[in-house]
Amino acid sequence: MISAEFIRTNGKFTGFRFSGHSGYAEAGEDVACAAVSSAVQLIVNLLDEFDCEPQVSTDMTDNAVICRATASENTASAMIEQLRLHLEAVLEEYPETINITISEV
Repeated sequence: MISAEFIRTNGKFTGFRFSGHSGYAEAGEDVACAAVSSAVQLIVNLLDEFDCEPQVSTDMTDNAVICRATASENTASAMIEQLRLHLEAVLEEYPETINITISEV
């Protein structure tokens, strides 16, 4: 299962951490993983394009990508919220593939 943690600070989304594999199909054939990977890459690119200064890191030991937006608070929060909504739609189509949590820090 993909673990999708969204990070909120003072009520605004400031980042996210994704790890794992959906288990829907074998790696390379998994449409749920492809949907999540594509959406994450799109949001990171948009955060960069709109000067939200995304700080992205990866952890290969648990197949994780971590992103924190460090500027343009309202724009970043709106984009990250749209990513969360997109994942909820993927989860409806492919049940039990994503665990979505929100952490307030």
